[in-house]
Amino acid sequence: MDKEGVARSGAHRYADGSRYAGGWNDRGLKHGPGRLALPDGTRYDGGFKDGMCSGIGVMIFPDGAKYEGELMQGWFHGHGVFWRADGMKFEGEFRGGRIWGLGLVTYPDNSHGFPRNEGFFQDCRMVRRKGCPEVVQRAQKVALLSRRQKDQLQSSRGA
Repeated sequence: MDKEGVARSGAHRYADGSRYAGGWNDRGLKHGPGRLALPDGTRYDGGFKDGMCSGIGVMIFPDGAKYEGELMQGWFHGHGVFWRADGMKFEGEFRGGRIWGLGLVTYPDNSHGFPRNEGFFQDCRMVRRKGCPEVVQRAQKVALLSRRQKDQLQSSRGA
């Protein structure tokens, strides 16, 4: 994980109950690898840049939904895997926090629908069917790297 720009490391509990442990830049913003726990139960383990979730990381929501992948300025952005709380999964591309680009939907029963829900999605809706195994594979790889990074953060700072 990129640690460039990290001036110091430490932990802080905010007035709203949020907790952060990780790197800080010279302006006092979260920067580099870190762990953030929000009062609502949302947890994020991953990269920060200038105070925002950026790079790769794992975000787990209170309802059990989970995202593993690339983030930019706090949004799901790039390749990743998102699981809904009901077990439905999307592997593919995200833009600005939304499913946007090529990807594959897998339902809780491990089917992909009929016809197969694979192709180009725009604002969370499929607009064109198209095979995209290379994009799905890239999303899976980024998700794996995100999990490994999360595990390293947990072992280095304690779960």
